[in-house]
Amino acid sequence: MPLLEDGGKLAFVYLCLGSNLGDRMANLNEAVALLSKRVDIEKVSSAYETEPVGYKEQPLFLNMACQISTMLNPWELLHFVKDIEDKMGRVRSFSNSPRPIDIDILFYGREVIKNGELTIPHPRLTERAFVLIPLAEIAPQLIHLELGRKISELAEVVEGRGGVRKWTSED
Repeated sequence: MPLLEDGGKLAFVYLCLGSNLGDRMANLNEAVALLSKRVDIEKVSSAYETEPVGYKEQPLFLNMACQISTMLNPWELLHFVKDIEDKMGRVRSFSNSPRPIDIDILFYGREVIKNGELTIPHPRLTERAFVLIPLAEIAPQLIHLELGRKISELAEVVEGRGGVRKWTSED
């Protein structure tokens, strides 16, 4: 991570955002706007419509990935994104439940973190086409720190690719 003149560290971070309740695209846009109050938005992928994972009896998701730069440490960032989810009406009822917004930290600089509160790289990103395909759009050359493989390579072989399609407002 680059050191800044004041001694702080600037981190480049990748997030995945998802929504399947209410106006899904408006929710994604609102989440990006709320993120931009404390982090710099560097890149945002297209939105992709995707099948739900786990609990299937719910509406389709819209997902996107974004690259940000931030001075927040990983735990400050985690609490910041959870606050955004709460402000936007997310209720944590059961695993994979429907939600107006979900924000996951995929990568935080070159950090590998594994504790009860936070795991980076995100532990299931390599199994999720709805994460890898948008991420590959904005960061195809990004290397998965633990696997040593490019995101574009992982996206090409992940199961479930057929359930992820680029979304347009005409859909």
